[in-house]
Amino acid sequence: MTLGDITTGGWALLCVSALLIGLAKTGVPGVGGLAIGLAALIIPARQSTGLILPMLIVGDIFAVSYYRRHAVWPYLRKLLPFAAAGVVAGYWGMQHLPDRYFAPLIGGTILVMLVAGFWQNRLGEQGVPRGWWFPAFMGLVGGITTMMANAAGPILVIYLVAMRLPKTEFIGTGAWFFLIVNLLKVPFSTDLGLINPETLTFNLLLTPLILIGAWAGIPLVKAIPEKAFNILVQILAAAAAIKLLF
Repeated sequence: MTLGDITTGGWALLCVSALLIGLAKTGVPGVGGLAIGLAALIIPARQSTGLILPMLIVGDIFAVSYYRRHAVWPYLRKLLPFAAAGVVAGYWGMQHLPDRYFAPLIGGTILVMLVAGFWQNRLGEQGVPRGWWFPAFMGLVGGITTMMANAAGPILVIYLVAMRLPKTEFIGTGAWFFLIVNLLKVPFSTDLGLINPETLTFNLLLTPLILIGAWAGIPLVKAIPEKAFNILVQILAAAAAIKLLF
């Protein structure tokens, strides 16, 4: 697909997607799934992953610049090695698996983990996972889903909510995680032909809207109470998972 193939309505949806990406990076993480879904309505699903990735990185850079001091690095260090392995596995999957198989698999996995997270929250502090397996599993699944569908947001939501992080540390930790992992994905997406001069032209045109969304997200997250924030991001994560499943 080229720039000339996109209708006026298509451009409108892509503009909304860019705004939501910025908002997701600094305000409400769960809306990122909606942004990705909107882009996939206009651009073929596989091709849209390459279109979205540089846009996500722009948002990540903005988020890290604002929340850089709020990351909880012990949690990140547990996740990142397994996420890197997941990116490699996702790269392999994109070469060998048809699109129709991996999207429902990702959506179903996220929904199962959200249900598990719901019951874990009901247990209070006793329900916080303590073993090494939890960050290992979440990192691996997060790496696979972000490489194949830019859909690791719900995975990270489940992990950070389980760790009982306050919303500022939640966003700061997520910002660093996604900046590192999304940069790691660039050579793989380029090798698959998903990032190219055409997609970069899209990104350049939409970057101002990403920045506007990111600026809007900062006061928004300050206005949302802590409990409401956790509920909202989990609801949006479930919505993104259902979209992938169906």
